[in-house]
Amino acid sequence: VQLQASGGGLVQAGGSLKLSCAASGDTDNIYGMRWFRQSPGKEREFVTAISWRGDTISYTDSVKGRFTIARDNAKNTFYLQMNNLKPEDTAVYYCTAVLGDSWASPTLWGQGTQVTVSS
Repeated sequence: VQLQASGGGLVQAGGSLKLSCAASGDTDNIYGMRWFRQSPGKEREFVTAISWRGDTISYTDSVKGRFTIARDNAKNTFYLQMNNLKPEDTAVYYCTAVLGDSWASPTLWGQGTQVTVSS
């Protein structure tokens, strides 16, 4: 499986961005997808997750009500719609794929995409 993230950029506070993560290869092995982010000087943190079937979705508290994760299985693509962005959302965002039969299965990391929110 390979992951290709895109959609990052510079936006003003209160604005929106939509990140995409396209999966290719043996996508039948994907159990779910997670987005993580890492800000300078901070540890990488979990943002949101969705199962391949779409029946399990979770968000970290700081993004609830602002971010929405979705998937288009026909396109093997996952999306992260980010609304009402705040400067503290500035980070490199990473899409990841859980490969196996549970959330505890190994994780494949894609390359990051930079999101910068100006105040």
